[in-house]
Amino acid sequence: MLDQLLAALNATERAAVDEEEYNILQAIVEELPAFPAEVSQLLPILQSIQKKHGYLPRLALNMVASHVRTTIAKVYGIATFYNQFRFNPPGRNPIKVCLGTACHVKGGEILLENFERRLEIKEGETSADREYSLERVACIGCCALAPAVVVGEKVEAYVTPSKVEGIITEIEVRKEMAAREQVKNDAANE
Repeated sequence: MLDQLLAALNATERAAVDEEEYNILQAIVEELPAFPAEVSQLLPILQSIQKKHGYLPRLALNMVASHVRTTIAKVYGIATFYNQFRFNPPGRNPIKVCLGTACHVKGGEILLENFERRLEIKEGETSADREYSLERVACIGCCALAPAVVVGEKVEAYVTPSKVEGIITEIEVRKEMAAREQVKNDAANE
């Protein structure tokens, strides 16, 4: 099924499917038979894909439509109706900027703009290397810590525009330290 979908794409679209996305799509092909091939299963199928893979790849929508024997328009209509679904892969370091009332009043919009500028992506997007994704969220429930940002699972409190660079630098330093540790472990195992 996957190879047929890929063959139907033009060269540019086919080139956009990297190895990571291909593996996700292959996993979805293997998961679909667990669901009855009925339109009534559309929402549970989409929820399962979202839960396991973090997003709904565009080609997955085609596979789901084929599996439940409906149109891509119906699948896309359902997927876009519900706010729980995302269509871009999440970054390894998801950043959620709170824009609830307290955070908004204390400069949440400015923080979002700073993250967009620093990461060179817009809110709702994922960086090309899938290292970062950026979202605006309505509220994270930390109003007393406003303005607040969630980086992965960690809440960053009282964030100022100048702290944005520090947050990104901390992520990059942790990544570099992990890479060095991996090289050290690999050398020790040889």
